[in-house]
Formats: sequence, structure tokens, C-alpha cells
Amino acid sequence: MKVDLLKYMSNRLQEECSKTGQPGPVITISRLYGCPAKKIAKALVEALTEKMLVKGYKKIQWKMITKEIMSESARELDIDPSKIKYVFDYEQKGIIDDILAAHLSKYYKSDRKIRSTVAKVIRNIACEGYTVIVGRGGVALTRDISHSLHVNIEAPMEWRVLRVSEKHSLSLEEAEKYAKDIDKKRKQFREYFEGKNTDYTQFDLTFNCMTLSIEEIVKIILKAIEVRKFI
Repeated sequence: MKVDLLKYMSNRLQEECSKTGQPGPVITISRLYGCPAKKIAKALVEALTEKMLVKGYKKIQWKMITKEIMSESARELDIDPSKIKYVFDYEQKGIIDDILAAHLSKYYKSDRKIRSTVAKVIRNIACEGYTVIVGRGGVALTRDISHSLHVNIEAPMEWRVLRVSEKHSLSLEEAEKYAKDIDKKRKQFREYFEGKNTDYTQFDLTFNCMTLSIEEIVKIILKAIEVRKFI
């Protein structure tokens, strides 16, 4: 079912983008918990927009997309964003929960419907291009777009645990457990779309944010984008 869903979305994307031109460019940034992916994405968007201005493309502005995916998905489903928040918290409904919800609410949307809508929203955003998508299974849903670059941000567990501990006022043991739990849930979220034990979500670039600064990571990504001729 999961692979079929991705194949369906890919075919839909090709049909929709054939009317407007080549999809992308799109950059996805995945990360292990505790790594500064949003800060990297924000700095990257600013640098890309500046480069477009230098090249004379005043109307083209790159944008960072993350939380907007939930609000747009809720709008597509015509339900309150709180009803689909569990998906973005990397939770899953049990069969019993799904059945009860279907009987208790006339605005009920199945878990599969919600997740397919999320996929559709991400694919549409990717098709429009000039976008940096942070998390949300972006690599699994946009890997087949030729004008795409997929980045992974990681760091040793000890380094991440210290950051998580400070941010959430947790003990080191609690922070490590929390980080591992989020990492696992994010992996499961990606696997929903591309299936388990596949190489479909291999990244193009992986950075160690313990040893590389945000500025250094952004500069390397920019160079890769120039080589790929996205800008």
C-alpha cells in the first residue's frame, strides 16, 4: 500500500507538472533530533534568494516550508489542524481509535486519507519549486524529482543529548531516551511513504553539525546547487 501510494503521487505529479513545466527545484533537509535543521534551512533560503537577486531574478524568492504543511493539509481536508496534528507528532492511530472516530464525528477523515493528503500537499509544494522542505518525509516524497537535492543533518548522540537536555530541561538520560524516540518516529514517518528496507531515501549530502558550522554547511549546499545548475 505504501509503495503504491508513492507511485500514485509520482504519476499525479508528472501529470500536473507537464502543464506548468519541469517540477522543482526543491531541497529537502532531514535531521536527527537535536540538530539545527531549521536554522540551516533559514540561512540557506536567505542565501539562495540573495543569489537570485544578483542574477537578476527579482521575482523569484526561495521559501522554507515546515509547519505550513499541516495547515495546508487541514485546509485540503476541511478539518481543524488539531485533528491531524498527531501525524506531525509522528503518532499513529490504532484501528480501534479509527473506528471510534468514524462513528463519533461527521468530519471524520481516515488515517490513510490524512496521510495521502499530506503527501499531496508536499508534492504540490515541490512541484512549484524554489522551496526548502524541512522534515515531513520530504526526501521520500520528492526523491524522483530530477531538480531536487536531499540533505541530511546528523551529529553524535552525546552532542545531541546535551542540546536536548538544555533545551527541554531534561536529565541526560531523559534527553537521550527522548531523542531516540523522536528519531525512530521520524524514520517510521518516512517509511510510510517509501516502504521499509528500501534505498529510496538515500541522501545526496550528509553533514555532521558537531564539526561543521551552519555557515559552512550552507556554503557547501550552495556549491552543490550551483553544480547541479538549480540556479
